[in-house]
Amino acid sequence: MAVEEIRSAQTAPNHDEPHYDVVVIGGGAAGLAGALVLGRARREVLVVDAGRPRNAPAVASHSYLTRDGVPPAELLAAGRAEVAGYGGEVVADEAVAAEPVGEGWFRVTLGSGKTVAARRLLVASGLVDELPGVPGLAERWGRDVLHCPYCHGYEVRDQAIGVLSTGPMAVRQALLWRQWSDDVRLFLHTGPEPTDEQYEQLAARGVAVVDGEVSGLETAGRAGAGDDRMSGVRLADGSVVPCQALVVAPRFDVRSKVIESLGLVVAEQATEGGAVLGNYVAAAPGGATRVPGVWVAGNVADPMAKVSGAAAMGVHAAAEINFDLVEEETRRAVRERQAA
Repeated sequence: MAVEEIRSAQTAPNHDEPHYDVVVIGGGAAGLAGALVLGRARREVLVVDAGRPRNAPAVASHSYLTRDGVPPAELLAAGRAEVAGYGGEVVADEAVAAEPVGEGWFRVTLGSGKTVAARRLLVASGLVDELPGVPGLAERWGRDVLHCPYCHGYEVRDQAIGVLSTGPMAVRQALLWRQWSDDVRLFLHTGPEPTDEQYEQLAARGVAVVDGEVSGLETAGRAGAGDDRMSGVRLADGSVVPCQALVVAPRFDVRSKVIESLGLVVAEQATEGGAVLGNYVAAAPGGATRVPGVWVAGNVADPMAKVSGAAAMGVHAAAEINFDLVEEETRRAVRERQAA
């Protein structure tokens, strides 16, 4: 059976709404990589992109082979163009709900009020970083308020780096960031007191410990001109500790109405000691969820995945989705042959 004949045999529940083999929810690295693979597999694909990528505040994406240092917006624009080159569609909209309809179909409702039908769904909607409530911190997120050393450590190498303690992972963060600078301070803020062993580790690595809560950030330069830089961390007692970059530990939060409407299982991401870092959608290694026909990829499935890792997850999930469709089409072809 030819590709066109196979597609025509897959009749959507509502003939009046656009229908696709796969609707990809999320236009980040994971979603676009999955759409690219599916487009090359001659699948009809729609990417629904809400336009809120997690790494939007960052100046550049790093540790992505051959694309190191590329601005996130530029990377995604190139990805959308590649997807379109294989016939994939990208729409600037938000998927607000999805539900199974008929046999083997899903209906996706968009924020614009439009609906589309799909045989399979790839949810790559990412997550939201919930930052500590320190005044001025959110405005500098992705610039000199940072989280991942592998994403931004090299850019602040040899600078005065502070680590804001809000949980049990702060000491580990401070020791890790010491790899990029010999001037690292751990601000205890609201985090737990380090153990004697941890104090010994910090002292051995030359990491200073600063008592007291952090009340704000100090900056130098012209904010309106965009060349302002962090110059220090202000404590509750009014004193200021020189600091050019501040490391924080955000909570990773999955927020998507589609996830709720599909009833996907959301699990907690926790450390070995039980500290909750955030949540994610539980799935098999290839991204298959407990809901038949629905896959996940990227940070929604792995909060720690970097851009390259998220893209790899999208590729893996797309390959599984395509093979799942092939198996369905084969079963249908066998039934039709036997009935002939």
